Formats: sequence, C-alpha cells, structure tokens
Amino acid sequence: MTQTTIQKSIFLNATPEQVWDYLTEPEMMGIWFHKPKTPLREGEKLEMFGAESGDKLIWGVVNVARKPEYLEYTFTIKPMGDATSLVKWTLEEVPGGTRLSLQHSGLPQGAEAFGLTLALDKGWDDHIARMRASLHEDAA
Repeated sequence: MTQTTIQKSIFLNATPEQVWDYLTEPEMMGIWFHKPKTPLREGEKLEMFGAESGDKLIWGVVNVARKPEYLEYTFTIKPMGDATSLVKWTLEEVPGGTRLSLQHSGLPQGAEAFGLTLALDKGWDDHIARMRASLHEDAA
C-alpha cells in the first residue's frame, strides 16, 4: 500500500513574501484558512481555530519555517484521532509571481479513511481558492 498524499500546485500573482504572510500570519490566514492566535514560527506549537465556533480545529508543531521559500508543520484534526500528518508548502519565485506547492502526506490509509482524504482534498481546494482570490484582489 502506498502512502496517501495530497499534492497541489498553483500560480499566484504575488511575491513569495506576500504569499508567505498568507501562510504564517494570523490575520492573513484568517482570510483563507483557519486563524491561529500567534504567527507560525519554527519550533513553535501550531493551533488553528474555527472562525465561528472558536474551537481548536487543527494542531501540530511548525518543524521548518524558511521565509519565504519553505514551511513545514505537523497537522492533526479530530477525525484523525492520534494520527499525525505532515504539511509542506514550497514557494518558488516565477516571472510575474509565485508558484505555491502543497504536499500533505502521512494521511490515514485504507478504504475506511478514504472519506477523510476526500474531505481534506476538497478542503485544500476551497482554502487555496480563497487565498488566490484574496491575493489577486489585493494585486488588482
């Protein structure tokens, strides 16, 4: 059985530094994802909360934060139980903007976990689309 991994790559009309802020700063993250109470910094705890509920939705640890090119953190949500996955963001400057790549690996495997994988896959699509819309609106 192969490891379950979600991979996405998009192009953004923004500098790597601008995209980095969307990945690490609470106010910017709240626009497109779940808002942490503190910025994402290497070696620190990661906790993201629901906008309406205030409930802790995601938790982990920021393993690597190399501004503005690479961010990696562990990622757990309640449906995963005690399982921990790994989220890696790679930012690459390209003519006119940034190529942003996501790799979310270490997801639960097997037919019983496939519904969770589908939900996370769709969730990343939705979140990344909101990031793109906000960044491109700011660039207009």
